[in-house]
Amino acid sequence: LHKTVYVLFLLFQILGAVILGFGIWILADKTSFIAVLQMSSPSLKTGAYILIGVGALTMLMGFLGCLGAVNEIRCLLGLYFTCLMIILLAQIAAALVIYFQKEKLKVELSEIVVDLIGKYDPADEDQRNLQDAWDYVQTQITCCGWTGAKEWENNEILKNKSNTEYPCSCSNRSKDLVEGRGFCSLEDPVNGTATSADWPVHEQGCMDGVEQWLKDNLGIILGVCTGVAVIELLGMILSISLCKNIHSEDYTKVPKS
Repeated sequence: LHKTVYVLFLLFQILGAVILGFGIWILADKTSFIAVLQMSSPSLKTGAYILIGVGALTMLMGFLGCLGAVNEIRCLLGLYFTCLMIILLAQIAAALVIYFQKEKLKVELSEIVVDLIGKYDPADEDQRNLQDAWDYVQTQITCCGWTGAKEWENNEILKNKSNTEYPCSCSNRSKDLVEGRGFCSLEDPVNGTATSADWPVHEQGCMDGVEQWLKDNLGIILGVCTGVAVIELLGMILSISLCKNIHSEDYTKVPKS
């Protein structure tokens, strides 16, 4: 039994470290789609801090649970069970909120990206990290804009230049991708105002690319979430069983009259 206890509580140390690391990664990441979200949406940044807190709490509970099991301290096992139950219920609540609010979140995300595209300015050092993150997304997913390249026609700088320039990170030409950020100029002169149809850029919007990534990785995401929930349930069952065993042993130690 003690070996089982050690293995299970070791899993909780690893689980806590993973959750903690994921939260720190969200805050520290500056070169992916996560960076665009966390720098634009306060809710994601708050979520990252919550993940860090949950990860640290999970590691602490793993230590206290192991201590309670080895030394047969019922109050520690009870505290361990309670905290695990709260964490599990919070995870279920978060999953339900995301599921039922997914359309609202999708609209909010669209507004964030469209606003970023409209205000994109390579000379703005204050927004450099956010803009570089979006350039990275467009380059990696080989997409342009959120729903399509036409959204870039609303960019203030491109409008002032009659759209004779286009975002380099959208380009389907390798030489433009060497720069990877800012705007590139059309090689063939255009009479009057150009449109996104004149740009050598990818036609697919990034929304489709992100949704496809989620679909491709849905099995992995669900598998990880299910595995975490199963480990937490096992920990709760084990802690309750140990509490009952300790309680029973206490009675057997009482001398019979």
